[in-house]
Amino acid sequence: MAASPLTIEPLGDACLVVRLGTGIDASTSRTVAAATASLAAAALPGVVDIAPTFNTVAVVFDPLRADASDLSGAIQARLRSLEGAVPTTGATGPIVEIPVAYGGDDGPDLAAVAAHARLDPEEIVRLHTTAEHVVGMIGFAPGFPYLLGLPAALAIPRRATPRTRVPAGSVAIAERQTGIYPWTSPGGWHVIGRTPRAMFDADRDPPALLRAGDLVRFVPVAGPTSAGKGIR
Repeated sequence: MAASPLTIEPLGDACLVVRLGTGIDASTSRTVAAATASLAAAALPGVVDIAPTFNTVAVVFDPLRADASDLSGAIQARLRSLEGAVPTTGATGPIVEIPVAYGGDDGPDLAAVAAHARLDPEEIVRLHTTAEHVVGMIGFAPGFPYLLGLPAALAIPRRATPRTRVPAGSVAIAERQTGIYPWTSPGGWHVIGRTPRAMFDADRDPPALLRAGDLVRFVPVAGPTSAGKGIR
């Protein structure tokens, strides 16, 4: 189901790492998302958690209820059945619209990004809102999405000096990715806007707004925002 051969490696005595590729790209992310969904639906005996990354899926199991070798064979059989069934474009999950107030106090780095790209700030916003962003993985903090698909024209190294405080809801870019900060925290990405949508809410089911494989569309709105309040 992946361009690279599927491999399964042990991680300690209670986890198997399923490697589905080696790159960090939207195509591999779609494969990972499809594999994650398939393994979750299979409800393999002894499996207690399934965690996707950019190009792997960690399958955590109870060693008292499952044999690692038997489980590895079951995973192989399950995922081989998906060969050729993963779409090469679009998303394997739902499409989620994220409203963003760009620039100003909400996006203090927009002007710097525009200068780096040698484009007007308005063109930065246009490129960012018309691109197809796919959630590669959730990490760094609960609910923080690493979004693939940032246009090449917007690629920019991380800030030389990270900020000690990035407000919750900040939409930021670095290299070829976009991230959204679920809480106020330190961060070294370039903040170009802010959303009122809560990326993580412990009282919501599921708590994280986004999952690997989801397609995100950013929608420009007028600021100011109040991150974490209002839109859920």
